[in-house]
Amino acid sequence: MPCPRKAVQSLKGHTGPVHVVSYSRGAASYCLSGGQDRSIRLWNPKTGAEIKRYIAHGYEVLSISCAHDNAKLVSGGGDKSVFYWDVATGQTIRRIPGHAARINAVSFNEDASVVASGSFDATVKIWDLKWLRAQARSPIQSLEESRDAIQTLYVGPQEIITGSVDGHVRTYDLRKGQLTSDYMGHPITSIVPTKDQQTLLVTTLDAKIRLLDRKTGQVLNTFSGHKHDSYRCRAVFDVKEECVIFGDEEGRIWAWDLVTAAPLPPDPERVHEKAILWTEYHPLNDALLTASSDGMISLWEM
Repeated sequence: MPCPRKAVQSLKGHTGPVHVVSYSRGAASYCLSGGQDRSIRLWNPKTGAEIKRYIAHGYEVLSISCAHDNAKLVSGGGDKSVFYWDVATGQTIRRIPGHAARINAVSFNEDASVVASGSFDATVKIWDLKWLRAQARSPIQSLEESRDAIQTLYVGPQEIITGSVDGHVRTYDLRKGQLTSDYMGHPITSIVPTKDQQTLLVTTLDAKIRLLDRKTGQVLNTFSGHKHDSYRCRAVFDVKEECVIFGDEEGRIWAWDLVTAAPLPPDPERVHEKAILWTEYHPLNDALLTASSDGMISLWEM
């Protein structure tokens, strides 16, 4: 699979950098974006049409997670609170305070009954949404092992995986109550698991992307050549998990063969005027979204 080259659609509307873009769940082709302009926007990426705007944040939006049925979403950012939204009405159901600093990552669990939030305050807090509807205000659990800001997290069926500026990938087994830590040596900006949950794609600020074996902690492959030393950028797998794709700080899209770690042709060209801050691959289809500090979101033909 070659690097994408043809942008088939541009999503214009945000003023300032776009920090995150996320596809809706399942086969639906809608996406959500959040930016420095404090807004969340729902798009049809194929047409470029903005469908709805969600306004309640007082600061930049840094993370978005959509529920399994696409009826609810959560977001986090500079407000230090998790925002829980009704997608159809665009109204906030609840604002959940509790962090001492900005929230860099939010994620629902599988049935959207629980949400986890990771913050610059170096903690992950887990919120039971049923309890919150009953007016409870405290998290059901707080994970405080990190020594620096939480940049990314993944919520699985029985576990939570976090990536921190302290360079550690931490896996919390919620059934056994066990913690496993793997040290990457550099600040972590994103973690993406393979579908079989056996390996993790770990992006770090030393301009390296590593494929980590979860059982042994061994680095199976390292992908390099790109520019990444300042921003919270994100690497992803393509839909078949045959290659790794990354948008870098020079506005270039890179692709590597998963097995050989060789860059795929053609050579990356600059496709955004500024840094690509988020890269998102559709979970079921060959479609790639990039969000940039130039304020643009682009849909790419693969």
